[in-house]
Amino acid sequence: MGKRKLILVVVCWCILKLIQYYFLPYFIVVIFWLGLSVGVFLILIIQILKMLKERKALNNFRIIKVAVFGLLFFLTINNTIVNGIIEKADWRFFYKKRIEIVEHVKERKLNPNVNWNRWVCELPFEFPVISNGGNDIGIERNIKGDTLTVTFWVFRSFFNSTSTHFVYTNNKNKIIEFENFIKHDSNRNWKIKENWYRIFTN
Repeated sequence: MGKRKLILVVVCWCILKLIQYYFLPYFIVVIFWLGLSVGVFLILIIQILKMLKERKALNNFRIIKVAVFGLLFFLTINNTIVNGIIEKADWRFFYKKRIEIVEHVKERKLNPNVNWNRWVCELPFEFPVISNGGNDIGIERNIKGDTLTVTFWVFRSFFNSTSTHFVYTNNKNKIIEFENFIKHDSNRNWKIKENWYRIFTN
């Protein structure tokens, strides 16, 4: 394996992690993660064995390959590290697009539009992926329509399992609820900026 192939492997690994983050259903993620972990681990073991075999005439590139596959294995096993990096980049990169969607919801250009749920709105485009798990958003308005909560999925599970969201809200009751989440679990819930929260809940 030369330098170009090693770079290609790293690029492919990054692409696979992006596919896992944005496109895979939650029930496939575990299988995908396990397969990728085993694959990277086996390559790492092969590289270590080759390094031991070549120890009397060891070259620097072999050490680099062991270090690279060791790092890839570590990052694959510790999935939350990579997901956290992608999540932060995603928030910054698509912030203006999410603001635009919130404005469309305020103007009622976007409304709940699926027959299987009263609050889900399927966005009228597939790319970019603004809300994981189908590019749907959640829309909640009070009866008067003067308060609004828009939910974007970061990680979307089903069957009442816990999901991760970016949430915009100007609803005081929701803000109090989110502040309580932050108070009890600030590692997974936090305020991003005014009216915007990152929330880990059902």
